[in-house]
This record gives sequence, structure tokens and C-alpha cells, in this order.
Amino acid sequence: MTQDRPYRRERRRAALACLLLAVAYFLVPVEQDPNELRLVLRGAATAVLVALISWLVTGLVRRQLLVADDPGQVQLRPLVNLAVALVAGLFTFALADLVIARSAPGQFVNLNTRIDAIYFALATLTTVGYGDVHAEGQIARVAVSLQMVFSIGVVATGASIVLKQLTRRPARR
Repeated sequence: MTQDRPYRRERRRAALACLLLAVAYFLVPVEQDPNELRLVLRGAATAVLVALISWLVTGLVRRQLLVADDPGQVQLRPLVNLAVALVAGLFTFALADLVIARSAPGQFVNLNTRIDAIYFALATLTTVGYGDVHAEGQIARVAVSLQMVFSIGVVATGASIVLKQLTRRPARR
């Protein structure tokens, strides 16, 4: 029973972190800005955020790969951090897609709302791709291509590790 307490605490912590990420995603301003300098700065900040989240998730995946094959090495906090980072990656790509769609109309087809952006980012990251929302312009296609590479190389591995490790129970001592 006492071994379940850290699991519950970490799950609550992860759920709260994901909720805060969702709230932040819905509050970040992304409206089109007539000021060219602010538009460029916003685009650059989004690119930096995508790069930072990608670097963070890649590092967390790499660390988990080192302990994934040893059942006695389940480290709950880094695993929860990886799960939260994967959610952060989803919201970051959704935000990047939305910024592109708002800043350069015509880059995406049917990407009009924040929910559309989450839907599209999730469809892209899971490689489902329904086709109802898709990249039309060159900038959007570059961004989506980066999402696909990130999805194949990092998200699939990270999600696999999280699911594999979270379904294990630590060995009783």
C-alpha cells in the first residue's frame, strides 16, 4: 500500500502539470500582429520553444533508454517528467502550427482554432493524418516535416518507454 503512494503522488503531479500546460496553451496570445518586428519575434520565440522542448524530450528519452531494459531501475520521477514533456511537445507543436496559420494565412487548410491545431498536431505526431487539416504552404510543410521527424524519432520511442515502464511495478524489497 505504501509503495502505491509515490505512484499516486507522481500521477497527480503529472496530471496537474499537463493541465497547466493546457491552460497555458489556451492563454498564449497568437493573434495576427501588424507590427512586423513583434511578428518576427513571436515566430522566433516559437521556434526556440519548439527546439527547447525537442531537446528536453530527446534527453529524457535517451536517459530512459539507458534504464528501460532493467526492471529494477524504474525511476518514477524521470518517467513522469518524460510523459509531461511529451504532452508539452504536443502543445508546442500545436502552438507552432497555430502561429504559422495565424501569421501566414493560406499555409494550412482548415486550421482555424486552437482545437484545430491540437487535433492537427496530434494527428501528425501519431502519424494518423486524416487529411481534413493539412499543410498547404511551404513554411507549414517544413514545420510539419519537422514534426514528423520528431514524432518518428522521439515521440514514438518516448511513449513506448513511458507505457512500458508505467505498467511495471517496482520489485518488493
